[in-house]
Amino acid sequence: MTTKTSYHRAAKTTRKVLLIDDDASLRRVTEYSLQSAGFHVISVADGQQGLVAFREDQPEIVITDIQMPGMSGNEVLQQIKAERPETLVIVITAHSSVEKAVAAMKQGAYDYLAKPFSRDELVHVVNKAFNLLGLQEENRRLRDQLEHKIDFSHMVGISDVMQEVFDIVRKVAPTEASVLISGESGTGKELIARAIHQGGARCKEPFIAINCAAIPADLLESELFGHVRGAFTGAVRDRAGKFEQADGGTLFLDEVGEMPLELQPKLLRVLQEMEVEPLGGKSRSVNVRVLAATNQDVEAALQEGRFREDLYYRLAVIPIELPPLRQRAEDVPLLVRHFLKRFSPDRPVDISKTALECMAAYPWPGNVRELQNAVERMVVLHRDERLELEHLPAKVRSKQPLTRSLVVDLPPDGYPLELIEKEVVIQALERNDWNQTRAAAFLQVPRHTLIYRMEKYEIRKP
Repeated sequence: MTTKTSYHRAAKTTRKVLLIDDDASLRRVTEYSLQSAGFHVISVADGQQGLVAFREDQPEIVITDIQMPGMSGNEVLQQIKAERPETLVIVITAHSSVEKAVAAMKQGAYDYLAKPFSRDELVHVVNKAFNLLGLQEENRRLRDQLEHKIDFSHMVGISDVMQEVFDIVRKVAPTEASVLISGESGTGKELIARAIHQGGARCKEPFIAINCAAIPADLLESELFGHVRGAFTGAVRDRAGKFEQADGGTLFLDEVGEMPLELQPKLLRVLQEMEVEPLGGKSRSVNVRVLAATNQDVEAALQEGRFREDLYYRLAVIPIELPPLRQRAEDVPLLVRHFLKRFSPDRPVDISKTALECMAAYPWPGNVRELQNAVERMVVLHRDERLELEHLPAKVRSKQPLTRSLVVDLPPDGYPLELIEKEVVIQALERNDWNQTRAAAFLQVPRHTLIYRMEKYEIRKP
C-alpha cells in the first residue's frame, strides 16, 4: 500500500515559491510572511516531499533549510539543479553555519538566509530572485526576436507592391502555413522563401531547396521521397529524400508548377499525412514546413488540367505574388546602387542620372536577376568611377525614355480618360483570351489592379 504525500497548496499565481523546512513553527511563520507579500507558497516538511512538490508544481523559486533529517538541503539543491538548472534556490542556515551556506552557493544556490531572519529580509531576497528571473526571461525574449528577425537586406524595394510583399512575409513567417510564391523568373522567389524560413521557429533547422524543373521526371520521385537499396537498377544503398533531409525544418519546392501530373497525388498525400514512402520502403513520418514557388500561370494550369486543384489549395494556403521589375520601376535605382556596392566593395562607383533613368525605363524581362547581371558586367568591364549612358548594355540603351507616347493618338478636341482606360483593359483581355493573369502582365500592372478596373467599368467576359 502506498502512502499519499500531503502538503499545503495555496491558490495558483504566477510567483510560485516552494518552501522546504522541517521546523514546523518556522515554516508556518515563513509561509505566512511570503503569502502576505503576494507569493503563492507550497510548503513541505522534508526533502523527499519537496522534490515531489517541485516536480508537480514547477515553482520558480525554492527555499530550503540546509540541516534536515533524511535528505539534506544540499541534496535537494543538487537534485533541483540537475533537473531544472534555471530554478533559483535560496538556502536557510543557522547563523553559526554560514560556511555551509557558502558551500551551497558554490553548488549553485542563488542566495542564503541566516537564522534568525526578519520578514523584510525574507521578502527582499525573494523579490530580488524574481526580478532576476524577469530579466533572464526578457533577455531570452530579445534573443528570440533577434534570431527570428527577417533580413530584407537582399530584397531591396520601396515600391508599394514590394512593401505589401514584405508585410505578408512578416505575418506568415512565424506560422506553419504553407506558402506558394508566384512570379516571373528572376523576381527573387527563393529569397522570399528563405526570409520566411529565417523568420519562423524552424530557423535553426535545415532549409532544403529542390528545383522540380531541373530533375528528370523519372528521378524526381526518388529525389523527393528517397529510396531503399535495390528499389531500382543503380540503387546500391538507401538514400533519404529531400523531405527527410528537411525533417524539422523547411522544404522549398521551386518551380513546383513543372511537377509531372502523375507525381502530384503522391506529393498531396505527403502534405496531408506528413508521411513519406521511399521507393521500395515503408512509410516514415516527417515534420516539414513546405514552401513552394512557380513562374507558371497557375490559373491557366488549373484550367488546362496540368496542375491539380486540390494540390494547389494545399500549397497556397498563403499565396504571395512577386511583381515583375517593370511594375516597380521606382525600385530600379535602389537596386542598381545596391548591386554597385556589392560588386565594387573596395572602390565607390557612381552612376549618372541619365543612365539610371534609362535603366528604369527598360522592361527587364529577366527581372532582378537580369539587372544584377547587367550591373556586375558594367563594374567588371568599365573601371571608371562613374558609369554613364554609353556603359549600359546596348539593349538597355535602346529603351531610352521617349519625350512623348505614340501609343494613343488623341483627337484635337479631346477624349474622356475613362473611356480610354476601359478600352485598353478590354483590348488587353481580348488579346490574352480573357486570362486575367496574362492581361495584367501585358498591361504591366498587378492582377488585383486589373480586377479593380474590370469591376469599376463592369467589364465581363462575353
